[in-house]
Amino acid sequence: MKRSLVFGDIHGGLKALIQLLERIDYSESDRFIFLGDYVDGWSESKQLIDFLIDLSQKQECIFIKGNHDAWCQEWLENDVINDIWFLHGGKSTIESYADIEFLEKEKHRQFFNDMKDYYVDENNNLFIHAGFSSMHGPEKEHYKTNYSWDRTLWEMALTMDKRIRKDSLSYPKRLLLFNEIYIGHTPTLHYNVEIPMQGCNVWNIDTGAGFYGKLTCIDVETKAFWQSDVVQSFYPEEKGRNK
Repeated sequence: MKRSLVFGDIHGGLKALIQLLERIDYSESDRFIFLGDYVDGWSESKQLIDFLIDLSQKQECIFIKGNHDAWCQEWLENDVINDIWFLHGGKSTIESYADIEFLEKEKHRQFFNDMKDYYVDENNNLFIHAGFSSMHGPEKEHYKTNYSWDRTLWEMALTMDKRIRKDSLSYPKRLLLFNEIYIGHTPTLHYNVEIPMQGCNVWNIDTGAGFYGKLTCIDVETKAFWQSDVVQSFYPEEKGRNK
């Protein structure tokens, strides 16, 4: 039976992803959906992209673009080093690319260019890195950067008064557009939670792999989830995105 397996933000933690895949009893028929932020944090960002490119040759993979991926793409294409990016994981990513050759760099550029801003599956589930603000859906979003930066969707879903019914005029129109919404971007560690969180029909799968948390994968249908060990345990001499 084909499953949709959704992965949270990885932030260069290749070893954690390899361990997580070993813990999932998956088959070639399963679909992998990655919610973005593949780079910036741990020291294997370039190696992680190599791994994902190879994985996509064997498995159906959907790659959503995160804000860190957009920064990295800008650097790969134009040699532009965003100052904020450099201080929030970009430095480790640049170092991981130190010995890349021209043809390999071109392959990586194409990989970043092919990433999706969001994806809607056959069951009307939305997969997006951060969120969207338009009540008409992400396709009507005026500011495209919201796909990888918006946190209002998650904050609204998390703090919704559970007494408000879906047929109420007060119920947020954004939440009625999709069956379920899967996001990353905002680590659940901010709420002292180490596993996926749910607010209304929004599921947050970013369990802080770039900091002191674990990397997580969740089954869309059953909500079973798997996690790696704490990612920092694979890189004991590194700080990741921790300050």
